[in-house]
Amino acid sequence: MIGQVDVLIFALTIIVTALFTAVVRRELLVADIRDNPIISEHRQKSGTPTMGGFGILIGVSVMALFLFDWHSTSYLLITVIMMVVAGIFGMFDDLLGFKVKEYQKVVRNDGDKPVSIGLLTLEPGEEARIASEKAKADYNKIVEQEHKLTLIDEIPIKSETTESEKIITQFVVACFVILPGFLPTSVSGFELGILMIPLALFAIIGSINSVNLIDGMDGLAAGIIAIASIASALYANVTTGSVAALPFIIIAGACVGFLVLNHYPAKIFMGDTGSYALGTGYMTAALLGNSLIFSIIALAVPIVSVIISLLHRSHIITLPVEPLHHTLNYHGMSEQKIILLYWTVTLVVSIIALFLFGII
Repeated sequence: MIGQVDVLIFALTIIVTALFTAVVRRELLVADIRDNPIISEHRQKSGTPTMGGFGILIGVSVMALFLFDWHSTSYLLITVIMMVVAGIFGMFDDLLGFKVKEYQKVVRNDGDKPVSIGLLTLEPGEEARIASEKAKADYNKIVEQEHKLTLIDEIPIKSETTESEKIITQFVVACFVILPGFLPTSVSGFELGILMIPLALFAIIGSINSVNLIDGMDGLAAGIIAIASIASALYANVTTGSVAALPFIIIAGACVGFLVLNHYPAKIFMGDTGSYALGTGYMTAALLGNSLIFSIIALAVPIVSVIISLLHRSHIITLPVEPLHHTLNYHGMSEQKIILLYWTVTLVVSIIALFLFGII
């Protein structure tokens, strides 16, 4: 099981990451690199520094150098290198987001009856952002004919890479893990041979998307990855050994250290710099340490959220807003309760998985 040295490394990673995140936050404030949320309910978060994932990257890099020993930390070094590569790609996505693409209207129903606009039905007094083309067309008709909607704000919308561009970027990132030849050829004892390559690519791309999608509330992504990584470390330590558990311990410590300033109400956001790095690092550690199946189960909450969003985008189901955590917020659940719910479900799923796999 996890020993005293592992606990010490975990604690040291927390301290190192928390300190460097504070430094990164200070520099981001000086450089005026701040977030500008497009969700009207989150406008109070405008001005919070983003791209804080650099704090995570510096934290894991310092620990990898501090613990450097190729024979006992090879998995950690490969994982950290992958995180840095992914973080750099995520950084470019973050930088693109500072360019304003358009301004979207925020309106309030000042009438005495519900108003349908886009996919939403606004009750009297409710507010909504006019985002879809249908909503924009509906807004113009309603204003011209009934004058029930009052314009209360205009929100700058960031430029973003398209879905296809993101997948291409994530594919390029995922390719780095198979290039050095360190990738195992089996999963849980099943020899896959060359089929391991597409599986690894799919796993890393899926992990990046899952973490990126779930990173929409204060501390949500960092907390989930911390819990899943601790569970994966316990699993890997028993099934493969300490060399496989170490990357998960470092990732978990970095997430907890980042949470010092990222917990609700957040003083810094990780941005795509952080979500790309964490998604890539987590799944790289799982692939190298032969804990792929377990680690996917531990990451169930973000994965299910991605599936629900895909169903929504395929018009199989309809959400008022996506992803799912924003839908819960739309229906009245507070951000703090949603975060606690997601963390709790991740913890419960991880404990059940540890029990079913015979680890506890």
